[in-house]
Amino acid sequence: MTFDTDLKGAQAHLAKLLDEAAAAVAFTGAGISTECGIPDFRSPGGLWTQNKPIPFDVFRAHKAARNEAWRRKFAMEEAFAAARPGRGHMALSRLLERGRLAGVITQNIDGLHQASGLPDAALVELHGNGTYATCLDCGTRYELSWVKARFDAAGGVAPDCPACGGPVKAATISFGQAMPETEMARAEALTRGCDLFIVIGSSLVVFPAAAFPLKAKKAGARLVILNREPTEFDDLADLVVRTEIGDVLAPFALQA
Repeated sequence: MTFDTDLKGAQAHLAKLLDEAAAAVAFTGAGISTECGIPDFRSPGGLWTQNKPIPFDVFRAHKAARNEAWRRKFAMEEAFAAARPGRGHMALSRLLERGRLAGVITQNIDGLHQASGLPDAALVELHGNGTYATCLDCGTRYELSWVKARFDAAGGVAPDCPACGGPVKAATISFGQAMPETEMARAEALTRGCDLFIVIGSSLVVFPAAAFPLKAKKAGARLVILNREPTEFDDLADLVVRTEIGDVLAPFALQA
C-alpha cells in the first residue's frame, strides 16, 4: 500500500495509474457528493444517525411506514434538488469522454453522475435512483412532483398507484430489498474486466456492493481508495488517499 498525503503527489500517482490502465473503473459512494451539499449516511451526523432506515418489507406492508418514508424523502428533497455535480463527478465524466474510464459503478441515488453528462450506458446504479418513483407491483414510473402533489393534498398520506393500486416507492434499494439483478451483473462484468479499480468516497461497509473492490483486486486489478476516512480495504490498496475528493480530482475535470 502507498499512502499519499501530499495532494500533488496523490494527483500525479493517480494520473500515472490511469495512464498505465487499459480499462479503469470508478466506484463511487456518498463522499463524492458531500461537496455538492448532499449529506452522507454513515458519518457522525449523517442521515442514518438521525433516522432509523425503514426496511423494505415494513414499507410494503404498512401504510404508516410508507407515509413516514415519503415524509422523510420530501424533507430532504430540497437539498437533493438543489445539488449540482461537483468536481469529482465532472472529473469522471471527462475521463470517460477521453476514453480513460470503462465505466462508473455507484452506490449513490442522487442522479448527479447523469447531471454531469455521464451517459446511462456507462453508469451502474447499484442502489437505484432517488430522483423518481415506481410502483412496486406494476413498475409504472412516477415523477416526484406527482407523488408530492398527492401526498400534500392528502395531508401526508402516500399515494398508491392509479394503474394497479400498488405501493409507490422512490426508485431506490431499501434495506431488505433485493439488489437489481441487471445492475449487479453489469457491475460484475466491469469489475472482472478492469485493470484499475478506483474507489471514491465510499466507506466500503455496505455489502454486497462493497465486495466489488475486493473482486477487482483478486482478479489482478490495481486498487485505489480515495476516501476521507480509513476503510477495511486500505491494506489491500495500491494507493490510498485520505483528503477532500474534489481537491484530488479537480485537475481531471479540466477539458483536454
